Amino acid sequence: MSVGFRTLLYKEILRFVKVLVQTVGAPVLTALLYLLIFSHALAEHVQVYPGVHYTAFLMPGLILMTALQNAFANASSSLIQSKVTGNIVFVLLPPLSYLEFFLAYLIAALVRGFTVGLGVLLVGLLFADLELRHPMWILAFALASGAVFSCVGIMAGIWANQYDNLAAVQNFIVMPLTFLSGVFYSIHSLSPFWQSVSHLNPVFYMIDGFRYGFFGQADVDPWLGLAVVTPCALLLSGFALMMLKSGYKLRH
Repeated sequence: MSVGFRTLLYKEILRFVKVLVQTVGAPVLTALLYLLIFSHALAEHVQVYPGVHYTAFLMPGLILMTALQNAFANASSSLIQSKVTGNIVFVLLPPLSYLEFFLAYLIAALVRGFTVGLGVLLVGLLFADLELRHPMWILAFALASGAVFSCVGIMAGIWANQYDNLAAVQNFIVMPLTFLSGVFYSIHSLSPFWQSVSHLNPVFYMIDGFRYGFFGQADVDPWLGLAVVTPCALLLSGFALMMLKSGYKLRH
């Protein structure tokens, strides 16, 4: 990759590293509050998988949910901020290919998402013991799921004209999909109708497959989950690249 790509990637990573308390510390604290509240209220009353304490069941979902939300936030907030302030021109002027532009924002979003997820994991280990039965499944779902939300963040940042547009995507798309994905429960505890609805949510497969990597137990076959998540990542990557190549709301 070119010097321009490396410079843009460095700039995007440095952007969130400079304010770690806000970009990493705050999401980790929020996830910790969810963990404490839900585990305290339900730990003695709920056992989703045989032999798995509810607090331990909750942790993988919180780790991935927080990582996905922050991957989205990193890409989308960077682009909308550059567009609103007008300094997007300094990113567009250098001879960067649209693929390098895309990869720099994608990788930076993944780095922030993984950093936050790791922070939630380390803090959560103080409250529950986690197994790591299938590390490759954990990595596969983390990468594929992170790519999906990074691409959504890039597309939202390109599409949005102001912060209100971005907030609408966050509040009406990202948060409902992540909160209703089985982070706090197994879908087998739902009625047949809501189980069917949950199967239409791609984030359910992300959370379920990621959780399988820890416990070796899941609501659906992890291969099915990967067969859903991977095409989503590829399709959204294609759409994001098309938007960048066309210059949609960036060059016009």
